[in-house]
Amino acid sequence: MDSHCPTGRSSAVAELLRSLQAPPRLAAHLRAVYDVAVELTDWVSDRYPGLAVNRDAVLFGAATHDVGKSLHPEELSGPGSAHEAAGRDLLLEHGVPPGLARFAATQASWDDPNVTIEDLLVSTADKVWKDKRVSDFEDRLLQALAAATGREPWEEYLALDDLLTSLGADASHRLTFQATFPVNQ
Repeated sequence: MDSHCPTGRSSAVAELLRSLQAPPRLAAHLRAVYDVAVELTDWVSDRYPGLAVNRDAVLFGAATHDVGKSLHPEELSGPGSAHEAAGRDLLLEHGVPPGLARFAATQASWDDPNVTIEDLLVSTADKVWKDKRVSDFEDRLLQALAAATGREPWEEYLALDDLLTSLGADASHRLTFQATFPVNQ
């Protein structure tokens, strides 16, 4: 993690991953998503200065969202969602407050009516790190951004599309980085 990570959280996440004997590929993936989340939250902060976003929560969520894959390593190279609830429970067991542990379980729940802007940003980072675009999900984020500004969703779409396209352009580098780490210990 870098200096943008909340004070003390970077070492806590690294220690948690070590204590769980998390697969190296998982740590690399979490790093890639975290790096995208830094850029994404910086963009949101610059473009939407009046939008209350808990940046520290987003970055922690990005750094831990798939921690449950340490219990379900088969989901590192194949489909599955068992890691979501397992990750939330694992974080709670390790003393992480529920408001932060939730990101492990909310990463694929963008259609939930209680989803927050922080949840949407973690989920966005988890998609765009590999240049994946999901229109239903992006529509939900656009609605939240438009509501925060009073602008039309199409206006926000143009700006968000530019950002996500730019972030996606580096996906091959992030995928190559992640692939250099083994799936298993």
